[in-house]
Amino acid sequence: MINPSFEELAKISNSRYAISVMVSKRARRIIAGSEPMADVKRDSPVTQALEEIVEGKVFAVENEDE
Repeated sequence: MINPSFEELAKISNSRYAISVMVSKRARRIIAGSEPMADVKRDSPVTQALEEIVEGKVFAVENEDE
């Protein structure tokens, strides 16, 4: 499992809750069959999702209706 520093995560969002939601949504999509976006395949969908977010390949959408 990767352990990104809080400084890395703060660049994504100051809210730990928002990051948790991003990771859980992406992990669910990976479990459902979505292709991984990061170069290295991880064993855990949660770890894979976190790595993709830290690499900047997945980001939050403010309003999903747009």
